[in-house]
Amino acid sequence: MNTKKRILLVEDDPNFGIILRDFLKMNEYDVILAKNGMEGFEKFKKFDFNLCILDVMMPYKDGFTLATEIKAISPDIPIIFLTAKSMKEDVLKGYKVGADDYLKKPFDSDVLLFKIKAILKRNKISSIADTEETEFVFSKYKFNSKLRQLKFLDDDPVKLSPKENLLLKLLIIYKNDLMPRELALTRIWHDDNYFTSRSMDVYIAKLRKQLKKDKFVSINNIHGEGFRLTIKQI
Repeated sequence: MNTKKRILLVEDDPNFGIILRDFLKMNEYDVILAKNGMEGFEKFKKFDFNLCILDVMMPYKDGFTLATEIKAISPDIPIIFLTAKSMKEDVLKGYKVGADDYLKKPFDSDVLLFKIKAILKRNKISSIADTEETEFVFSKYKFNSKLRQLKFLDDDPVKLSPKENLLLKLLIIYKNDLMPRELALTRIWHDDNYFTSRSMDVYIAKLRKQLKKDKFVSINNIHGEGFRLTIKQI
């Protein structure tokens, strides 16, 4: 039985595509390579995939269009974009169509490998949390996202605001890992600008206040990237 995770790699540079495909295969992934967006979509419809790696700038069909079509068929599949440029507008557009991460060329192959492993792990957790899971236990806290309640040990539960609730749930899904700032802003605030960014900082501060009773739990700022809910082993 083949237990390897299958990746769709869509890259219009044939040499780079082959090198990257072979590297991922050496690291125990089953990789199917397509040379443009149209071919990539046909292969996506033909096989089952665990993750997609898409170049942004491609002939016939760009990465954003392909991602939109893929998400229409399989909304939960994780996507990593590869791009030669890192303009804020492109990054935001990628997250809005459902990107899980971005890598700017040239990049370290080991970094890509790390991101793939982290995303596949997060996606497994996220899929559970987004469907049936509404109750979470972390360190000395109990969190019910349906009731918007956070409880510390035997204290009375605290009622969270809707945005606090969504933000904490997202942090828990990404616990001990980076929760990208842009991802939270587009999913919760539906926009990334100066005002929404400052608003999220306020809600992060509110959550820190709620979590300060437990010295083993902290929300760390990863400068320029996002936040990490760190839960230390007791």
